[in-house]
Amino acid sequence: MIAILMRELRTYFKTPIGYIFMGLFLLVSGFFFTFVNLSTGSTYFTSFLQNILFLYLFAIPLLTMRLISEERRSRTDQLLLTSPITVTEIVLGKFLAAFFVYAFTLLVTVSYAIVVGTFGDLWIWETVGGYVGILLLGSSFIAVGVFVSALSENQVSAAFFTFFALLLIWFIDLVKTVVPGGPVANGVFAMIIVLGVAGYFYSNTGSVVAAAAVLLAGTLTAGALYIALPLVFNRLIINALSWFGLLERFNPFTIGLLRFDAVVFYVSFTSVFLYLTVNVIEKRRWA
Repeated sequence: MIAILMRELRTYFKTPIGYIFMGLFLLVSGFFFTFVNLSTGSTYFTSFLQNILFLYLFAIPLLTMRLISEERRSRTDQLLLTSPITVTEIVLGKFLAAFFVYAFTLLVTVSYAIVVGTFGDLWIWETVGGYVGILLLGSSFIAVGVFVSALSENQVSAAFFTFFALLLIWFIDLVKTVVPGGPVANGVFAMIIVLGVAGYFYSNTGSVVAAAAVLLAGTLTAGALYIALPLVFNRLIINALSWFGLLERFNPFTIGLLRFDAVVFYVSFTSVFLYLTVNVIEKRRWA
């Protein structure tokens, strides 16, 4: 894993991607710091952190687009997959390389907080909490980008689909306000989930019997719950969408509140998408 990590870090700084990412991030964040804090004399630094979150929509796709898709395009993925390292180590090495570049770039913005603290009263714990939250949020977005890169054939499509995946997550709270909340719609949604799980089993095992068994068990379970406990389905869609509500869990960090459940959520979200990435590559490896 260390070899993959160092290889990817060197690639970031031997190609324009690393410098473009850092330059874009620092240029726009510097612009916001100037107008949000310096020009207004505001010492509330977490407002700056909240205002630069939209940068993730553009910066994260740039950071992750080549990680795995470029290996596929250039056919070097075959060398990696036949090397004496596991797929998990490959994925973790690439993820950590992107995260370290992101964290280093974010570290530069600490100088902005030092400026605020030098010439004003910096809200220290709110600032520390904001940075912890923005690191966790960034790791989740990077994990999504790595997953999309594993599904893509080239860098352009990886960047394009990562952007729209992050955009969907960005507007997830708006989506939750328009989805139906009745038991019928949620029951249909439950069946879609069951079909998806059955399809996942089939794609990984190639066994129609196993997929059919999962489908039957899931259908019977969902039907029994719908009859016995219809209230379970009242907010099923909303609760499922809430799992992707990355931004709403960031807000407590900006007031210095390090919530354990939010930290666990971000770590779990990142782990799930890294696991899915490993699964996609493993499947391609033996195809």
